[in-house]
Amino acid sequence: MNISTRLTRYLIDNKIPYQEVEHSHSNSSIGTAITSNISLKEIAKAVLLKNHEDRKLMAILPADHKISLSALNDSLYGQYQLMKEKEVYQVFSDCNLGAIPPAADAYNMNMVCDEKLDKLSKVYLEAGDHETLLCVTQDGFHTLMASGKHINFSHQVFH
Repeated sequence: MNISTRLTRYLIDNKIPYQEVEHSHSNSSIGTAITSNISLKEIAKAVLLKNHEDRKLMAILPADHKISLSALNDSLYGQYQLMKEKEVYQVFSDCNLGAIPPAADAYNMNMVCDEKLDKLSKVYLEAGDHETLLCVTQDGFHTLMASGKHINFSHQVFH
């Protein structure tokens, strides 16, 4: 499978410039960072959540961080939980399993973005396969995250 068609169409339609960064096949953020020689803190990852009303939410955070559901739920006054893998795969049918692009608007989902990503000069995004990242500038990332709430809901796990 190649780069997500929904993602590239969204980026082009919204005039968000990006560069493709190819890397050796990797099934994890750590592996991607190593094979592409990019810092984990510059790679944005997506975590898919839903609440008791089945409302979906994409949480976008640095790859070297872990989501704090309690912090997120406190900030949003919600009760979000991790989505089951089977549900995630149905939403992202144009992507390889486990290669979810952190671009909620491209998939008509609500989002929340960790504030730590807002401070980066460039951000790398999973592109929907396990061999490509997309690099966007700070301006491009801000455009991509414009519809989401920006809060602090994660903590660093890798140094």
